[in-house]
Amino acid sequence: MKIIMNVRITQGYEKWVELFHSAGAVREQFGITVLAYGHDKDDDSSVYQVLEVDSMEKMQEAMSNPELQKMRTDAGVDLESQRVTFLVE
Repeated sequence: MKIIMNVRITQGYEKWVELFHSAGAVREQFGITVLAYGHDKDDDSSVYQVLEVDSMEKMQEAMSNPELQKMRTDAGVDLESQRVTFLVE
């Protein structure tokens, strides 16, 4: 299943990218593959990720994982702003 995730970040895009890359092994544990990521042309505080997930159950498990939540908040992710769009394959 492919999804687009959009979040607001509060500590700068460069910091987010650095911490996003450092979470690769954790995402792999939950069967999450990053297909692409980036930001709005004129607003680098709105970040998009295109992800492929093995299952929504694993994705939900990942989103509730304390280690991954801490990594995300350390990267400046506003967890309340998160929006998920499900893509039809």
